Amino acid sequence: MDNVAEWLIEKAKFYNQKSFIESDPILIPHLFSTKEDVEIAALFTAIIAWGNRKSIVSSATKLLQRMDNAPFDFVINHSDSDLKAFDGFVHRTFNATDAITLVSMLQTVYTQHGGLQKVFSTPFIHNQHANAFDAIVNFRKLMLSCPHENRFKKHISSPEKGSAAKRLNMFLRWMVRSDNCGVDFGLWHNTFPMSKLLIPLDVHSASVARSIGILKRTQNDSKSVLEITNFCAQIDPNDPARFDFALFGTGVFEKHYL
Repeated sequence: MDNVAEWLIEKAKFYNQKSFIESDPILIPHLFSTKEDVEIAALFTAIIAWGNRKSIVSSATKLLQRMDNAPFDFVINHSDSDLKAFDGFVHRTFNATDAITLVSMLQTVYTQHGGLQKVFSTPFIHNQHANAFDAIVNFRKLMLSCPHENRFKKHISSPEKGSAAKRLNMFLRWMVRSDNCGVDFGLWHNTFPMSKLLIPLDVHSASVARSIGILKRTQNDSKSVLEITNFCAQIDPNDPARFDFALFGTGVFEKHYL
């Protein structure tokens, strides 16, 4: 474990710096300054995070422009006619109808349920053993209690059904992790323990994790997320998700691993 741990620590330090932001979807929420704008911009960006990062950044930029680059004001105060701004938008399987649905759901979250931070953080009030999957499940149940077409469900992954929920775990890393590196925002760390974050598992991080021997499972599913995170927690129990930088950064930018 010692060599792997040292490697993870070194790589996490190498990639967890402001230069990482320039080519990553986290660039989008970094364009905003108020808490609610950052949260909503981050969530929209994370939910459409399918495909290559350049395409994600481009689509998220266009999506936020359609909200006049004022996402919180748009969510809270939009009229039906304002929603026409989404006409023609599409990124992979996320279309204008999905954008309108998400705006409507978020209006409910902020006006009736105390906002995204409260919704995601609620499980930790009642259960000391809760983790990010429980937070995602709570969020998903609330969102899907709002009116929606059946097709919208695929945009909010279900850990209960075995999904790795990569995009929402990524969103939670952005919102919760707090350090001095300037990449993640740390907006929620006072209500959502960093120790409860999970590794956002995608094909890149999974490939690296298998190559360095910290993932045995062949599926990229919720159990694999827990397997990797549990290993990372042995190195840093207070902040296991920081090693996402090592796994993802290496998988995207390097050809050779440990």
